Amino acid sequence: MSTYIIAEVGVNHNGSVKLAKDLIRVASECGADAVKFQTFVTDKLVTSYAKKANYQNENDASSSSQADMLRRLELSYDDYIIIKQECEKYNIDFMTTCFDSDSLDFIVKTTAPKLLKIGSGDLTNLPFLIEHARTGASIIISTGMAMLSEVEDALAALAFAYQTEPGTNPASYRWLKNNYFTAESIEQLKEKVTILHCVTDYPAQAQDLNLSAIRQLREVYGLNVGYSDHSTGIEACCAAVALGATCLEKHITLDRSMPGPDHAASSTPEEFKHFIDAIRNLDKALLPKVKAPSPREQANLEVARKYLVAAKEIAEGESFTTDNVAIKRSATGLMPNQYWDILGQLAQKTYSEGESI
Repeated sequence: MSTYIIAEVGVNHNGSVKLAKDLIRVASECGADAVKFQTFVTDKLVTSYAKKANYQNENDASSSSQADMLRRLELSYDDYIIIKQECEKYNIDFMTTCFDSDSLDFIVKTTAPKLLKIGSGDLTNLPFLIEHARTGASIIISTGMAMLSEVEDALAALAFAYQTEPGTNPASYRWLKNNYFTAESIEQLKEKVTILHCVTDYPAQAQDLNLSAIRQLREVYGLNVGYSDHSTGIEACCAAVALGATCLEKHITLDRSMPGPDHAASSTPEEFKHFIDAIRNLDKALLPKVKAPSPREQANLEVARKYLVAAKEIAEGESFTTDNVAIKRSATGLMPNQYWDILGQLAQKTYSEGESI
């Protein structure tokens, strides 16, 4: 199975539908499976007291508060109808992360998504997770900034939502965790939920990536696990696939020098194409097989392998000994593992030096 690759536009459209369209086209041309946006209404997402993150201050000095920055990057609901149609035009999956209930309701009613992405910032927002799962869509959930116990809380909330009728609520947080973070409940999430390992920093530093967590999440929960990458380069994504990631998310931009909080940690079109080509080659290299020679390897067996040969002339009836039997490349003959079996046996014919036995 090929790795599912998501081109994360996020807010790199800078509030422009035209730029969003350009990014959809580029993501499709690069070979991404999906292109992902962020849908929000600023006043329903943040208060005036919300601060900008350090990386947002470093990468975007055009606004003083998080609310001001987000208003500049906000698209209208109608814009997402256009964006969804553009994705269909380029035969690429449309995805978006919704940050408030009204936005989620709008996206579900107008685009009927089969797959919803929940950002790391909402991992602990259990009521919102339940809203997502109640849509019936499958969920990809990022786990940036999370402890393992918080991942477990999120899985319990999703399991509850998938397994209960709409309108029912958990009796309490403790009741939710005790009743729905169970082996049976988590097993039922296998067809619905993908966990993304993520480091919420832009750009994330190599020493902080903690890629071994991908293997840990797979082993602990038995669910599909992916990786949302905020590092530069492609090394982390390649390692993630080797560790078992089935889904990758990486930011894309037309130009890293553009104003905006995420451009600096994003890949240019050329870099994104190189990244996808590398992952597709890894997909081929990691196809599940038993250890056995490939057809192309088979052709090299006679050239590379060694066989039993006569170290010197051996007369018919003469015993094979350590002095007259050698192991060399000779294209054919008995395998070296039969060396001890023939010692002491009598030659059934005369062998010239170098002849295969």
